[in-house]
Amino acid sequence: MGRLTRRAFALAALTAVTTTGSAAAAPAAAPVGTGHPRAEPAEMRGMWVASVANRDFPSRAGLTAAEQRAELLSWLDLAVRRRLNTVILQVRPTADALWPSPYEPWSEVLTGTQGRAPGWDPLGTAVTEAHARGLELHAWFNPYRIAQHADPTRLAASHPARRYPQWVVRYAGKLYYNPGLPEVRAFVQDAILDAVRKYPLDAVHFDDYFYPYPVAGQTFDDGDAYDRYGGGHSGRAAWRRANVDQLIVETAGRIKAIRPATQFGISPFGVWRNAATDPRGSDTRALQSYDDVYADSRKWVREGWLDYVCPQLYWNIGLAAADYAKLVPWWAEVARGSRTRLYLGEALYKAGDPAQPAAWRDPAELSRHLTLAKKYPEARGHVFFAAREVRTDRAGALARVIADHYTRPAKPPR
Repeated sequence: MGRLTRRAFALAALTAVTTTGSAAAAPAAAPVGTGHPRAEPAEMRGMWVASVANRDFPSRAGLTAAEQRAELLSWLDLAVRRRLNTVILQVRPTADALWPSPYEPWSEVLTGTQGRAPGWDPLGTAVTEAHARGLELHAWFNPYRIAQHADPTRLAASHPARRYPQWVVRYAGKLYYNPGLPEVRAFVQDAILDAVRKYPLDAVHFDDYFYPYPVAGQTFDDGDAYDRYGGGHSGRAAWRRANVDQLIVETAGRIKAIRPATQFGISPFGVWRNAATDPRGSDTRALQSYDDVYADSRKWVREGWLDYVCPQLYWNIGLAAADYAKLVPWWAEVARGSRTRLYLGEALYKAGDPAQPAAWRDPAELSRHLTLAKKYPEARGHVFFAAREVRTDRAGALARVIADHYTRPAKPPR
């Protein structure tokens, strides 16, 4: 993300088909909870808070426990001021943890040294303090990413990737767990479910990284695993999709067995397949999650494995390669009649960026997204990437959303 953000991957995903001063921050909303304001109907109003590479939280490694805690609370308070109702906090960025985990080391984003205790419990604090403010706290986990480098010796000595090197695949200068190994799949679930057992999470949230995004000239070397476990599948691509499917359905079942009220949601890449590839696909010309990262997001919704899906629709209305106005009705049709709620991931980070198409320099672009989505009853809300842009709002795009759509507080759907 940034450095290593979703922005980098979203731009890279469209490379083959398109190229792509601080404004005043959004005005503070009237204090929520004063004067008993009438609430809007339930809808998701969320923001992602990314910890990988210290994108949003903590702002840098090595802050004191008190400084980190103050930063975390400031993000929660910001969500309340912007009339949001959900914070999606990244708590397992690179096979490490922002809580005291018996499975994985403390994250290096906290202290600068992986495995070093920060002196407090960020996830536990986030859950308690979010609930005290009337916010939902969705814990965001990345299933398979180990490191943004390819040197296992830089990991903490206790890291599972060092204890079980046979689980690890080097790809494009990074380290990943091999999704094709049953023992990896079980371990990843165990590590995530430790947090479910310890904390009253409102949701477990996965992002769009399953198998890594393709890099030209690079091969993800899972041949041995395919030879052992790929029998009965039509090819390696089908086997890889089955591996991801199994992670999803098993995780969903185990969450409900431990804490039935905890939801399970995923924010996949916004294009499942292009219609030119599959008539069931969208009218787009972009990277395809089904084929490129082996994520069959349409199936997860139709099979009812998820409580919610939040596709990353990080494109403007009218973009030829991936038009927001065409993707919203496509996803609404996928969700229609399923048990899975549909939320829409919004690219707040693009607003006001001169490197983006001209539409993103119009402060009303995001507000138009919400207006369009209201035509589709399946679309139950929006999540903004990410916290830093919620705070700075350099183009005033979020201020416009608040003025046009968030005039009163709203509870998240349940």
